[in-house]
Amino acid sequence: MEGLSKSDANLIVYVHPSQSKNVDKAILRELSSLLFKYSQAFDGVVLAYSVDPQDKCARILSGVHPYFGVRLRANLLIFSPKPKMLLEGKLVKITRESIHCIVLGFSSAIITDENIRNELKYKAKHGEGAYVSRYHKRHVIKIGAVIRFEVKSLDEEILHISGSLIPANTGSVHWLDKYFVDAATDSNKETKTEEEMEMQEQITVGGETLSFVNDHEIKKSKKRRRAADQ
Repeated sequence: MEGLSKSDANLIVYVHPSQSKNVDKAILRELSSLLFKYSQAFDGVVLAYSVDPQDKCARILSGVHPYFGVRLRANLLIFSPKPKMLLEGKLVKITRESIHCIVLGFSSAIITDENIRNELKYKAKHGEGAYVSRYHKRHVIKIGAVIRFEVKSLDEEILHISGSLIPANTGSVHWLDKYFVDAATDSNKETKTEEEMEMQEQITVGGETLSFVNDHEIKKSKKRRRAADQ
């Protein structure tokens, strides 16, 4: 899945003097406050971290509240979805108008009907809805399945993603991983067959390609070559 990256950051954590007896705990508390929130500094959502203090000594800051700063190096896992990226989410709700899923267990995503390609048709059976491909019967999108979709936008404040199933490489992850390559190959074969049919309508004479438009044009081309040889 796209949108995930690792980042090495040099940070300074400001600790209150009242926490000086347990600095390590205070540092972890400050870093934990960054989790699952959008950070402009990191241009994404911090999902996990590991830290390595750089100095054993802290620098006292002057001011009304004399905080002291601790320098450390942190390895961060950042979730930063951008338009056109491919994400994966587990379906929790399907209606004729929209598909709802959860990404990485914390971010919600919605795909509205105008962003679902025509190939996928909504069907309801026994009170449960699903989207089924018109061309590939095994390609079914239903509640509980994991889908791959394209990002359209991200609401940074509430971490809500707007997605799309328009591209051909989106849909049920189970089907895509098993059959998408074969389906794409079949499509390429059809294209190749059309190209071969066009090539069959051409011949090569003396290194020059002639099209079977009509006999008159072929004969005319032969006359031109004979004149050129003379």
